[in-house]
Amino acid sequence: MNQILLVGRLTEAPEIVTTENNSRTVINLAVPRTYKNQEGLYETDFIRCVLWNGIAKRVKEYCKKGDLVGVKGRLQIRNYLDEQEERKYISEVMVESITFLSSSKAE
Repeated sequence: MNQILLVGRLTEAPEIVTTENNSRTVINLAVPRTYKNQEGLYETDFIRCVLWNGIAKRVKEYCKKGDLVGVKGRLQIRNYLDEQEERKYISEVMVESITFLSSSKAE
């Protein structure tokens, strides 16, 4: 089973990219860890999340930078070759549903 649940804050305002058939937005969530590091500080993970069509449009309409959201989806790892022919890997969450935990409709 490939399922992931996250609660975090948007690091920037969502932007929609629209093609003739689909709408897509990529958000980055700042997800704080529940434990302290050796210096006694809480660390934060920044996780790339991809949303499609209706979910993407609702996030653009209702969310802004700093809003707290809950995300349910699946982890996807894809790869490509860069200009130097080195293989690069991207880990991202393909969002199936999102819950707005602290947002207000965008002005």
